[in-house]
Parts: sequence; C-alpha cells; structure tokens
Amino acid sequence: MQKLTEKDLAEQHGIKNPKNIYYNLPIPTLYEEVIRREEGIIGQEGTLVAYTGTHTGRSPADRFIVKEPGTENDILWGPVNRGISPENFDSLHKKILEYYEGKDLFVRDLYVGAHPDYRKNVRIVNEYAWHNVFVNNLFLRPALEDLPHKTVGFTVLCAPGVKADPETDGTRSETFIILNFEKNMAIIGGTEYAGEMKKSVFSALNFLLPRKGVFPMHCSANVGEEGDVALFFGLSGTGKTTLSADPHRALIGDDEHGWFDNGVFNFEGGCYAKAIKLSAKTEPEIYNASLRFGSVLENVTIDNETKKIDFDSTEHTENTRVAYQIDSLSNIVPEGVGGIPKTIFMLTYDAFGVLPPISKLTPEQAMFYFTLGYTAKVAGTERGVDEPQATFSSCFGSPFLPRPPLFYAGMLKDKLEASGATVWLLNTGITGGPYGVGDRMPLPQTRALVKAAVDGTLDKGSFNEVEIFGLQVPTSCPGVDDKLLEPKKSWDDPSEYDTKAQELASRFEEEFAKHKA
Repeated sequence: MQKLTEKDLAEQHGIKNPKNIYYNLPIPTLYEEVIRREEGIIGQEGTLVAYTGTHTGRSPADRFIVKEPGTENDILWGPVNRGISPENFDSLHKKILEYYEGKDLFVRDLYVGAHPDYRKNVRIVNEYAWHNVFVNNLFLRPALEDLPHKTVGFTVLCAPGVKADPETDGTRSETFIILNFEKNMAIIGGTEYAGEMKKSVFSALNFLLPRKGVFPMHCSANVGEEGDVALFFGLSGTGKTTLSADPHRALIGDDEHGWFDNGVFNFEGGCYAKAIKLSAKTEPEIYNASLRFGSVLENVTIDNETKKIDFDSTEHTENTRVAYQIDSLSNIVPEGVGGIPKTIFMLTYDAFGVLPPISKLTPEQAMFYFTLGYTAKVAGTERGVDEPQATFSSCFGSPFLPRPPLFYAGMLKDKLEASGATVWLLNTGITGGPYGVGDRMPLPQTRALVKAAVDGTLDKGSFNEVEIFGLQVPTSCPGVDDKLLEPKKSWDDPSEYDTKAQELASRFEEEFAKHKA
C-alpha cells in the first residue's frame, strides 16, 4: 500500500496544510489514537465505545442537496430533500477546508457496491479517529495492493467541529449534511453521529445507480441453501437486521442493496444494528458480533470499572447502535452478491395494532404498500421521537431517496414482473390493541412466519381475506397462534378494532392520493 501524501489531498480535495495525515491506519493503531485523544473507551471483549453528544440519531431536517442544473429536475424537492444553493455549499466547504488546516486527519479509502460492475471508490476524511473505525466497518475494504484510490468516485468530508451559521449559510441550524451530485461529495458538520456518513453515501447511490439500470433498495437480503434470495424492506427498528440474520440462511447484506438484471448485490461491508435490549438469547449472532475487537458501540452504557456493557440501558438514548464488519457473522455470502429474489417482505411497525402479522400481497397491493412505506418511527431513531409515531416513508426509505417515490416504485414493478417474486406484508409492530394497550409481535412467531413464507409452506395453505384492508391472511402457520393471524380476534372489543382499522385504511388512501397527484 502506498501512502497518501499532503500533495495528493491538496490536488484532489483542496485540503492544505494538515498537521498529520493518518491514511488507512490498521484498526489497532486507530484504537491507540482513540484512547490517546480520549474519544472513546475500550469495553468488554475489546469493543470500542463512543458517544455522539447531543445528536444521538440522524438529523433529517438538516440534510440538504445542492440545487444545480445537472440534477435539479430529477430530485423530489421538499421536506426530505431540501435544496441549498451551490454558493452556500461552497461557503461551507471552504469552512471545512480551513478548519482542517493544522489538524490531524484520518483518511480512509473504501468501496461501496459489492458487484465489481457497479462498485464505486469512496474516500472519507475524518476529524475523529473513532469515526474512521466506524466507516471501515460499514463500507467495503479494498485489498492493500489496491490502495490508494487512483480516482475517487465519491468523497465525504466529516468535520463535527465546524458549525454553520443559518443566517448566512442557508441552513436550518448549526448542523449540516449536504450532498453535491455535481461534485460527487458530501460535507458534514455540527454532528458527531456517525450514521450520517453511511447514509450520505448510500443516498448518493440511490440517486446515481438507476442511471445504470440498478434498482437501489433500503433492505436486507439473505439466501438459502438452494440459492433462493429473500429481501426485507423496512425502516430502522422494524426488524430488517434481526430477521435477515438467520442461522439457516446466509446473509448477503444488512441494509442497502442494488437489484440488477441478474440478481442483487450488497452496497456495504458491515452492519449498523440497533443495540437496545440486545441479548445473547434472542439475537446471538448480532450480540457476539457486537462484543469483539473492532466493533463500535454508540451511546451504550458501560460500567467504568468492569467495562461491561448494559444493552438494556437508555441512559443516553434508545437509539444505541453497533457497527461491525459483516464477516463478524458466521453465516454470510462473502462476495455480497446473490441471485434474483424469490421472496420479498415489506416490514411495518403498525402502532395501531390492526394489520395482520403477515399478508400475501397481489402485485397491485405490493406497489401500494411500497409506495406508502407505512410504519412508525421507533423511539430514539430521530431526535425528538420519544415513542412510536405512525408515519409514511415511501419506498421504506424516503429519507435516503432523492428521486420521486413513483420512480422507484416503477423500478420495483419492472423487477417483480421479470422475477415473479412473491411479496408479503409483515407486521413486526403491535398486536392485541393499539400502542399502549397491545403487545409487540413476539419475535419467535415472526421468525416462524418468515420461515414458512420462504419455504413455501404458507403458499400451500389456505387464506382468509381481512375486512377493510382486503389482505389475504394465512389461516394457519406452524409455530404461530391462529388468533394472532387475524388481529381482530386478539382485540377485547372487535368494534374498536373496526374503528381503528377503518381510520388507518382511510389514512392509507389519503397518503397514496398524494403520490398520484
């Protein structure tokens, strides 16, 4: 591996006069820097524990995309994709470059996109050493002989110490996350939350890959022994990571994938899982991957004497996180590539408690629910969210999708028609009543439903139609209480169920109408 020089940074990125350039440091050396700079703590089993200050989740209201002629007409502008001028971007970019002068910088060259035909070189420049460990876990790691990148496809400049001035910089607050597709760059300031780096890169891929005919998806993916690929769409907290980490199926990837003509490929080289209430009993694979040297735990509670991690504690936030390399898991697809999907799950956290735990969707219903992306924001995922709130996130990932929802829905329709994949709506939320009355869907029974859907057991059985929603629900499933399958039967007051179900169905229609307008 050759070294990246100060001249390289100046010529390629305009970064001048850094104090030291720490380029693709080995993880043990980065650990030393983290401890020396008091950025984090080494916890049990050697995991790295870090804290993100006031930002313990994403700041979607502070995310912007530069409005410029080359991409302006392709982006859905609004509260998700806020526009900012090239001049404002240039001003903040300059602030970061000036801030970097005289500072130690941790620079890392990585890949995104496991398939070589769609792979993109990424360079991350960090102010913090622990952020450099984080990105090494989340993105794909090149061989030493392939470093440094000869050309950089996308650059991320992360400088939490740089604050924006809303009056002059065109931002909402001191925090900013800005994508510039013309310059293939993201700049981040005013937040230490590491997830912003991951999501900035993948938001860029969600915009760029359709130009190559690739359908970008916010989903996890795994594959069975017969090569049958399953996808799990869903927002944070709905169970993508948990359900796809199946000991009987190899994991292709945890969160972001592309569907090309011959199959699917993982965007990333790691997993970024929620760690709240993580236990060895219910999620042994993720638990073991979390407690090992090189993994990064964010905002968890740690005993200062024993260094033991308390995964149940919400002292800092409910949105505790762990970032680990995908090869920390025992059953993965090392190449990160799989065949054409056979089974698709659309996960939803239904806070109303009226949707069945699983429903088989027609192609038309699949497009409907994909476009809606109904779920609930889970406590702690975003700042200011203290309890689940019903929400619609189109395509199960609207915070990361620059293009209009119907654009991505059209790509899904084409893929479904070509593949003949079976689609299921999976409710991992509340049953037996609304949130506060009912209970969270039991994980073992959700796992049983997924297994029966993937192996074809549900398809071979009979179905009932659920009133109001018109959903086809299996009458039975091995390992699942029949009463759970039709939620109305688990409510104490069936008439109250009808009222809540009708209320939600009406909201579905109202929301969908917005996309057709």
